[in-house]
Formats: sequence, structure tokens, C-alpha cells
Amino acid sequence: MTNSSEYTINELMVTAAARELQDGDLIFIGVGTAGRAFTLACGIPIAAARLAQETHAPNLSIYWNNLLSPDLEQIPPRLTQHYLTTWPTSAQLHNCSDKNDMLSRGMFDVSFDSAPQIDRFGNLNITAIGDYKKPTRRLIGCLAQTDHFAYVRRPLILTDLKKRTFVDKVDFITSVGHLDGGTSRTDAGLRPGGPSRVITDKAVFGFHEETKEMQLLSVHATSSTEEVLAEMSFEPLVNDDVSATQAPSSDELRLIREVIDPRRILLTT
Repeated sequence: MTNSSEYTINELMVTAAARELQDGDLIFIGVGTAGRAFTLACGIPIAAARLAQETHAPNLSIYWNNLLSPDLEQIPPRLTQHYLTTWPTSAQLHNCSDKNDMLSRGMFDVSFDSAPQIDRFGNLNITAIGDYKKPTRRLIGCLAQTDHFAYVRRPLILTDLKKRTFVDKVDFITSVGHLDGGTSRTDAGLRPGGPSRVITDKAVFGFHEETKEMQLLSVHATSSTEEVLAEMSFEPLVNDDVSATQAPSSDELRLIREVIDPRRILLTT
């Protein structure tokens, strides 16, 4: 067992995410811009997928940046257009309709998602802050995230824990999580599902089996339950026996640092 001084938060998030992946999963990974946004949207998910392949899910594959099942044993030295177009892969799908068709047919087991707002029932907002017609900030828009939460079996949310992000009710529902809790999602005509885990820089959350409220599952060794709750605008369900997030093993750290991301292009910030 390693202690918290021997690994980074990014490495902990990678291992936490990898443990949620199963053998045979097809995983959708979106695109990111730069800095922390890239690390959360792309870097951690790609590293987690490769770590799962190396440990317990050898038949797992990903779809990323129009690449279907790129060879994660040969992650390029730089994620520039040249390296992406020459990365060995099963297929390059240049038509967005192919991706959307795969989503609507329920072909993806897991998607990685993030957002400026998430509420107690796992609904996400990447559309607008404030009133939709007169927002204080217009965001990126829905992209394909609406489809992720509608059709993907086990969406995973990766984000940093901040009070402005974890709100009681999102200003606009871009992606329907568990809607208003209970059976409200399926009552509205959506497939069963919704987000399964929320992995942050301070803690890991799940959703109560019946009420579908966000539930604190574990707290990282670098934080405390009190610190986690202080960074949320609502109080999640908290059991008396909240555990510590399982630390990366020495072998997992070796894989991340020496095999998966030796050039530090995935986990930069």
C-alpha cells in the first residue's frame, strides 16, 4: 500500500476510474481543449482505459477523436493531428453520423463526461449559467453529451470538486442524469441508466440505488469528509462508514509512469 505523498491526485483519479471499467467495455472519450480541461476530458480517461487493459480488462477498447479502438500500447509521443492520423487503430470514423448511430444503438458501455454544473441527481449543464434566455455565461453547448446520458450504460463523471460546480439544481439540463430522483428518469421515457460514479480530486461519489441521490462513497487521503462537504452547494447522502479511496498500488503507479504516460502528455495538470 502506498501513502498519499507517493502519488499525485491525477494518478489516484486514474486508478479510481480504471477500477470502474470492465473487460469487453467499449468506452467513449470526448475531446478537450487544453490544461486541466484536457486532463479531465481526455488524459485521465485514456490513462484509465490503458491501466484497465494492463490489469483486469484486456479486451476493453475506446472510441476517441474519431479513432475506433486505437492501439493503447502505442500512445503517440504528442497528440497532434499528424500523430492522431497515423496512430494504429481499427478504424477512423470521419462522419459524425457514424458516432451518433453507435450512441443511439446503445453500443457504448461507458462514457467519460464533465461539466461546469452537476446537481444532486447527476444532471449536467454545459449550456448556460443563469437564465437560459439571458445567461450570465453562455457555455459550449450540448455537443453529444445529451446522447451520452441518454444511451450509454454507465457514464462516469470526472470533475474537480467545487461549490459552483456541485449545485442543488443545475440552471439548465443539458444531459439528463437521474432527473428528479427515484423512477423519474424512466418515467420520462428514458432508458434505465444515468451516471454511475462521480470521480473528483477530493472524493468519489455514487448514486443511491432507490432515491438516486448523490452519495459519498470514499474520501481521498489528502482530504476529509468535512472538506468535501464544504466544497458542495448541497449535502449528499453520507454513511457513517465512509471509506478512504483506495490508493494506487506500486504496480499501478509503475504502469502509469513507465508504460502508459512516460512523457507526461496525458496527466500534465
